[in-house]
Amino acid sequence: MTSTAGVSPSGGPAAPPEHLGHVIFITAAAAMGGFLFGYDSSVINGAVEAIRSRYDIGAAALAQVIAIALIGCAIGAATAGRIADRIGRIRCMRISAALFTVSAVGSALPFDIYDLAVWRIIGGFAIGMASVIGPAYIAEVSPPAYRGRLGSFQQAAIVVGIAISQLVNFGILQLADGEQRGELLGLEAWQWMLGVMVVPALLYGLLTLAIPESPRYLISVGRVERAKKVLAEVENKDVDLDARVAEIDHAMRREHTSTFKDLKGSRFYFLPIVWVGIGLSMFQQLVGINVAFYYSATLWQSVGINPSSSFFYSFTTSIVNIIGTVIAMVLVDRVGRKPLALVGSAGMAVALAFEAWAFSAPLVNGRLPGTEGTVALIAAHVFVLFFALSWGVVVWVFLGEMFPNKIRAAALGVAASAQWIANWVITASFPSLAEWNLSGTYVIYTCFAVLSIPFVLLFVKETKGKSLEEMG
Repeated sequence: MTSTAGVSPSGGPAAPPEHLGHVIFITAAAAMGGFLFGYDSSVINGAVEAIRSRYDIGAAALAQVIAIALIGCAIGAATAGRIADRIGRIRCMRISAALFTVSAVGSALPFDIYDLAVWRIIGGFAIGMASVIGPAYIAEVSPPAYRGRLGSFQQAAIVVGIAISQLVNFGILQLADGEQRGELLGLEAWQWMLGVMVVPALLYGLLTLAIPESPRYLISVGRVERAKKVLAEVENKDVDLDARVAEIDHAMRREHTSTFKDLKGSRFYFLPIVWVGIGLSMFQQLVGINVAFYYSATLWQSVGINPSSSFFYSFTTSIVNIIGTVIAMVLVDRVGRKPLALVGSAGMAVALAFEAWAFSAPLVNGRLPGTEGTVALIAAHVFVLFFALSWGVVVWVFLGEMFPNKIRAAALGVAASAQWIANWVITASFPSLAEWNLSGTYVIYTCFAVLSIPFVLLFVKETKGKSLEEMG
């Protein structure tokens, strides 16, 4: 069946949806999970040194406490698709919001290092769910002609969450006289940093009360009239709703609820398209992007920058992240996903190589020499810029679009889970690698950025302009 969702009756480009503002609101509300994803992922940056001091732990143990949330992320990502197919996308979002709230309170009031780790696992599970449900829901409610831009809302929300967390951390640090363990209203500054996430978590839960269920899920459970109403809210006003429902229903009747068994191929266990999704997810993390968000304050302090300035540089990096994401949102439907990925890979490789060179210089009085220090700061910002305008956005868009309907939920879960495992590897290994050889660590990240180029050229297919029903 040929999709007509992205064209007008005359065969030209689709007109904007009649209620485009409402579509944007729905997308933005769903992307609030991405905001929490970014906020929770990055907020720990401000607490790393305080946790190390309070609990008197070494680099390896500290890394496990920071990275353990990613285990929860992997579990949440792997199970979210199947949960969403059973109870709906909106209920999954509400579960995620509730878990975020509980995690924020627990992380702010830990009894010891062990229960802090437990709260971080719970928060990680919520992040994992949000990382799957957000892109899937947005792809399912977005008109095909706008799906790339609307799909970019997820990454935009993530980078805004990262920036806001750094700004809040910086503000709390100033209130605590520049001390991460400074006392504010009976709690240490780092505890407030972790606890403030209660506010966006509650807002996320409230927003889920104002957005509709996915039309694909509604059709799957027999609520066809409600699905038509939702489609009328989000599709082109000239689209034949009965034909759209029939198209979606036809696609769904050819499939069954996806399971991991459906992902098996004749060689190398998984189907080739699943391996491509796993590869995209892993390369996104193996370039070391989350070092910039989990450890940047610690990194800059380790080369002689004072805590207040290190927090400020973490914030400026997050602003560059937002700028790059906006660029990607403007270009993703114009130039396509694949060209952006290639440009980003090349830019990241160059920036990471410069960082590796800068960090190879011996410290002078505990600081990098002037030239190397300047190069390190500039290269770090350029690296984040190229990541944000490419892989930060296009991977999430690809994962929401590239899989055939019959395996989309399960395949997206596996790919997102692989992403969290790769994230855990980078996050857990960085403190020890940095103690071994900081420059060598960045050489490793540079190699992954270079390897991502032939991967995209050889294995990744463009998804620009295709309806979900055309995939596979």
